[in-house]
Amino acid sequence: MGDIMTIAELAKYLKFKPRTIYVKAKRGEIPGSKIGKSWRFQKHIIDQWLSEDTMSQAKKEN
Repeated sequence: MGDIMTIAELAKYLKFKPRTIYVKAKRGEIPGSKIGKSWRFQKHIIDQWLSEDTMSQAKKEN
């Protein structure tokens, strides 16, 4: 898997269904870019987003 991922690759990476990734990307809940009719996601941005979300969730629980 390279630095740029498709919906299918990101779904596999995050262990979600591709449709869930599509819906979340369309809503702006996952950082990505739409190029033409296709979505693309940068792995390092997804990793940063996951890290920030995890830290945010931990702060809410405390």
